Amino acid sequence: MRVLWTANLVHLVLDPCLIFGLGPFPRLWLSGAAVATVVGRSVGVLLLLRFLSSGRSRVHIGYRHLRLRGDLILRLLRIARGGILQYVAETGAWVALVRILALFGDAALAGFTVAIRLVAFTFLPSWGLSNAASTLVGQHLGAGQPEEAERSVWLTAHYNLAFLGTVGLTFLAVPALLLRPFTRDPEVLAVGIEGLRWIGLCYGFFAVGLVAMQAFNGAGDTGTPMRLKVLFYWIFQIPLAWALAVPAGMGPRGVCVAIACAETALAIAGVALFRRGRWKEKTV
Repeated sequence: MRVLWTANLVHLVLDPCLIFGLGPFPRLWLSGAAVATVVGRSVGVLLLLRFLSSGRSRVHIGYRHLRLRGDLILRLLRIARGGILQYVAETGAWVALVRILALFGDAALAGFTVAIRLVAFTFLPSWGLSNAASTLVGQHLGAGQPEEAERSVWLTAHYNLAFLGTVGLTFLAVPALLLRPFTRDPEVLAVGIEGLRWIGLCYGFFAVGLVAMQAFNGAGDTGTPMRLKVLFYWIFQIPLAWALAVPAGMGPRGVCVAIACAETALAIAGVALFRRGRWKEKTV
């Protein structure tokens, strides 16, 4: 947390300085934003390396650890394979949705982008809660306490539902109020409002589904969420988004409807598989 706060603070300070050329900094415009990002992330990595090698952190890395272990590398790759493909499936799906939205012009693309950035911002506490559930699942399974692991997941899901449910109601009630600080263009605003409202409708499913996905990962079962994301993002969401947006003539609204449907279906399927309990038998 401290590292992230520091790295992002550096990023936030450098952005306006390098974009607009404040004080002694050169005016780099768009390139300045890229340079600020690289510097901020680099500061974060250097701080992490310092903490890991200082001996004061819970995890200490010394020179004696810097050697190749083929067996460990293979185990890491087996576990990470599903996690990598999860992110590829998720990120690739967003790229495909943006490509569909690009068919409807710059205003549609800009409105959707602003809405998704707001969604991503509100997801930060939710990600923290979900990662906590993942950690608790791993700890309890390692201690031979599968029932406590399951209890941790349901408790976290209730907290997450309370938080994201409140955010979803806000998206439904005052989307324009949230978007106006970023744009005054009526076309951009209209698409952004549409996006926030449709995504807000499924925020409750988002909340529980996200915790379930992370619980699988915490148990070392990265394959299940990977398969679910490929199924519901690539086989279901992208074709549905294109069908609703283009042949059905719904435009950007069709993409928003497809996102809501896919995320709802993903959450329902994830919770159903979690309740079956096979993740408790996973050996890492």
